[in-house]
Amino acid sequence: MEHIELFFKSIFIDNMVFATFLGMCSYLAVSKKVATAVGLGAAVIFVLAITVPLNWLLDQYILKEGALSWLGPEFESYDLSFLSFIMFIATIATMVQLVEIVVEKFSPALYNSLGIFLPLIAVNCAILGGSLFMQSREIGTLGLAFNYGVSSGIGWFLAILAIAAIREKIRYSNVPPPLRGLGITFIITGLMAIGFMSFGGMLTGGDEGAKDEIETVEVEEVIDEETEDKQKELANNTIKGLE
Repeated sequence: MEHIELFFKSIFIDNMVFATFLGMCSYLAVSKKVATAVGLGAAVIFVLAITVPLNWLLDQYILKEGALSWLGPEFESYDLSFLSFIMFIATIATMVQLVEIVVEKFSPALYNSLGIFLPLIAVNCAILGGSLFMQSREIGTLGLAFNYGVSSGIGWFLAILAIAAIREKIRYSNVPPPLRGLGITFIITGLMAIGFMSFGGMLTGGDEGAKDEIETVEVEEVIDEETEDKQKELANNTIKGLE
């Protein structure tokens, strides 16, 4: 259940683009065609799926305070968390180089269409954000870290695929000249972000509703008890007055 909740939450509720607006440079630049958007989105999913678990291992066994205890008691006090950025970026850069080699080997057309934005995945804030969010949210297991990496990548993939499909169709629409290009793209992105906000209650709405209902029932019971006590007191005072 925890894996399912994390999967859907990372895609729809904590979407990298629509919730935190990470990776916007590639999102805006490579979303003119669906084909290139699909290629870059797949590359982002792959890089996040590999780097987030790897960085989780680095954080758990090397970087965080006390992580080096497996080397011996004398290393328990070591805290290398100040190296998190350097180590995370090094891991990301290595994986991006691997992706670049594979894409260039098996799909030269996609490699040429992505251009400079494929190696720029190494400095894509969405990629680094995935590892930093994993660290700050204290994801407990390697399986959950892999789940978070894949689901975050899928969320970014859906975002760039959706905007690419819209931008391909909107070329044939009568958009006012001042809004053509990035102007209308920003407006559509904002509207899509508002739409994704509606998923916020998807995993918590039922629980909160049940909790509110229980609290309402408890308050009503307290009010009924207080009313009953007042009625008894009023009746007793009335009887005493008649006597």
